[in-house]
Amino acid sequence: MILAVDIGNTNITLGVYEGNKLCFTSRLATDVRRTADQYAIELRDILHLNSMSSKDIDGAVIGSVVPSVGAAFNRAVGKLFGVQAVVIGPGVRSGLNIRIDNPAQLGADLVAGAVAAAAKYPKPCIVFDLGTATTVSVIDADGTMIGGAIAAGPVTSLEALAAHTAQLPYIDLTAPKNVIGSNTIDCMRSGIIIGAAAMLDGMAARIEGELGQRATLVATGGLAERVVANCEREVIIDDDLLLEGLLIVYEKNKR
Repeated sequence: MILAVDIGNTNITLGVYEGNKLCFTSRLATDVRRTADQYAIELRDILHLNSMSSKDIDGAVIGSVVPSVGAAFNRAVGKLFGVQAVVIGPGVRSGLNIRIDNPAQLGADLVAGAVAAAAKYPKPCIVFDLGTATTVSVIDADGTMIGGAIAAGPVTSLEALAAHTAQLPYIDLTAPKNVIGSNTIDCMRSGIIIGAAAMLDGMAARIEGELGQRATLVATGGLAERVVANCEREVIIDDDLLLEGLLIVYEKNKR
């Protein structure tokens, strides 16, 4: 079985694959203070909760946008499973043609998402990953990753509003019934959730204008479902997109 690990700024998403079958997923909080031993204990316990043991894992792949956590997790994997993980970065084969100014700067999450989208969906394809940041990846008709965009994610926008204004509270991010809010909370929900949906629609239209053709739209990330429900365009929700991309990269690099 193969362990795929997607380390984001807020959460770590784990997936265990048997062949191409996803057996289970789990989430941990990203914490730069945790040591390799602490992550190893958490990994062992998560496997136990899912009726597995460390002996069941014979390979691992890690994609991280937090270098210190990625390094600690890599050591944890080595200690617990006795394997050398494939870590997405320069020198690792992804099969993705990257045509940006500096391909080495492309984040592991963007690589994994683009690899999976190029393999699964009709091209050109636009991938929206709604996490701490909302990232946009553009794969052209030839399957080349040509660039994208980065904006603050919905939760980050909420935290900025609540932290830097005197009267705007922290709220639950659910969509309001109407775009025009009639109270402070609904106004915030409209601006953040429906505003994010409008950004996806608008960015897709502008990117398609530059591509000169319609694209397949794919969204992933924790708030994807809530945001996409308010989009005017058809957007495919793929919760496991990054894990599938990590698995593809593993298969291209396994020893």
